Amino acid sequence: MRIAIDAMGGDHAPDVVVAGALEAAREWSDTKVILIGDASRIEPLIAQAGAKPANLEIRHAAEIIEADDEPVKAVRRKKDASMVVAGRMVHEQEADAMISAGNTGALMTTGLLVVGRIKGIERPALAPMIPSIDGKGMLALDLGANMDATAEQLLQYAIMGSIYRKKVHGIEKPSVGLLNVGTEAMKGNELTKAAFPLLEQAPIHFIGNVESRDVLRGPCDVLVCDGFAGNIMLKSVEGAASVIFSAMKTEFMRNLATKLAALVLKPGLTRFRHSFDYSEHGAAPLLGINGLLLKSHGSSDAKAIKNAVRQARIAVQNDLVKSISTEISNGREL
Repeated sequence: MRIAIDAMGGDHAPDVVVAGALEAAREWSDTKVILIGDASRIEPLIAQAGAKPANLEIRHAAEIIEADDEPVKAVRRKKDASMVVAGRMVHEQEADAMISAGNTGALMTTGLLVVGRIKGIERPALAPMIPSIDGKGMLALDLGANMDATAEQLLQYAIMGSIYRKKVHGIEKPSVGLLNVGTEAMKGNELTKAAFPLLEQAPIHFIGNVESRDVLRGPCDVLVCDGFAGNIMLKSVEGAASVIFSAMKTEFMRNLATKLAALVLKPGLTRFRHSFDYSEHGAAPLLGINGLLLKSHGSSDAKAIKNAVRQARIAVQNDLVKSISTEISNGREL
């Protein structure tokens, strides 16, 4: 198994990317980890960490796609950018998967222009895990790859999300919900009203509409929405979690009594915080691309990069891309 990693993508690249790749290479000796980027910056970081694992490879790429680059122009003009080279390796089957914490729009463009879509998929979808209070999490798509969607595209998202949960997370019959403003079948805008009957008739376990206030309770295994609503929901959840944890810290540090209370509650609070930690999930797959592409959070640390490799390994082992292609082509029941 060969996993290509964009070493230059992300807020803290290449340092944390190299550190995470090293951890992954040392843990999974059966996987070749290929770091793509500026070799003059990558090699010293590896040397500082000790002996280079035999299954770690460096592929030099002279250019970098920056966070503020216009995605389409950057991918077309920067042919030797680390992200583009990684995508080309997937397309040419030199790598079984690629991971990047870089520019999301550029990764989407790399998927479309360099790797290509799965036949039958109109638009790929970004599918991160949303934390839930039960610790199981919920796959949500699309959360920002496309701002708009049609009812038919939401149906495709539901099918791809179901396959991902089954193949990667081992859920035999994933439940699917549609993000909406009410639980009644006829609630919502024109998009959700048109999508509802399509999802009802699809070969998936559709449970109906889901309101955003219930998202953190984990009402379903897969949540379907357009990228505009989904991205707003995601950032609202992230912002709320950040404010809550900050407020709790302030309260617990207020005086001696609250500090003692915090000490007693620390194990439970730590578990609660971990359930909202993006690094536990590692990366979000870009589903619908004819190759395995995973998007790590821009502020990923080494742990998140390592966990992204773990995710990629599971997806490759379970033939995720082939499974989606087959289901979309044949329309068989999941």
